[in-house]
Amino acid sequence: MFPNNNLKEIYEKYREGRLAHAYLIETNNISKLINDLTKLIKAINCPEEYQEACHNCNLCNLITKNNLPSLITIEPDGTSIKKSQIEELKVSFETKPIYSRFNTYIIKNAEKLNGSSANAMLKFVEEPTDGIIGFFITNNKDVIIPTIKSRCQVLVITYESDNLLDKLNITQEELDNYLKIVKDYLKRIKENKIINHKDTILSKLKERKEVEIMFKIIFEIYYNEFLKEKNKPYNKELSNNNELDIKKEEIIHKLNIIAKFLQDLSYNVNMELLLDKFVIEMRW
Repeated sequence: MFPNNNLKEIYEKYREGRLAHAYLIETNNISKLINDLTKLIKAINCPEEYQEACHNCNLCNLITKNNLPSLITIEPDGTSIKKSQIEELKVSFETKPIYSRFNTYIIKNAEKLNGSSANAMLKFVEEPTDGIIGFFITNNKDVIIPTIKSRCQVLVITYESDNLLDKLNITQEELDNYLKIVKDYLKRIKENKIINHKDTILSKLKERKEVEIMFKIIFEIYYNEFLKEKNKPYNKELSNNNELDIKKEEIIHKLNIIAKFLQDLSYNVNMELLLDKFVIEMRW
């Protein structure tokens, strides 16, 4: 029924009457997780024994069409999740559900909770009400505010995929924009042009997460060249858009530099100093 063991375990806990009131789930593919999570929500609310091809009640149909009043999904409004969205959630869940067993909320991109909305949400999870279950979804559990994180059961659900958009959880339009920045950046490094990071990267990518995505794309570009040299299947489109003209003995060296940069980026280090170090090592 559930393709992921973690979701299967949540269902088993439900059957045992031991559901947690809130789950924090880190994933590399939010869209796929939401699809799987929808099956779980159907199963724990089903008035009978849940089956995927169920025709006995209208519950699954309401969930599929996002018309179930007791299931609320909150997404960032602009750049963040606002306090008003959390307050509306609280009001909606003041009454018990009519069609389902649980009032259920999903916070997509939970790392986008701002200070006031996070505090409002904290009060909600600090004193859990029976019959309410919540799912905080993020691609980086380490940036979730510790007070919320400590009150959730934390899970990591990873999906295997060769699709770059799935790996990075971005749209094709976003990937195209990143590739333009990457192509110019790698060209400047190769030609030994002086790089002003504020002009080339930091003015275009405002958040640390965006810089991380950019460098993951750079890693994919070099790894693609590695596959090409090994006569293994590779992404021709990615290769055509980024002509590296790199010697094969340099590829692994460059991959190690990029991997180390991504590791260092996970720490709270000075971004400009880290970028300077990267350029110096890549030119060596």
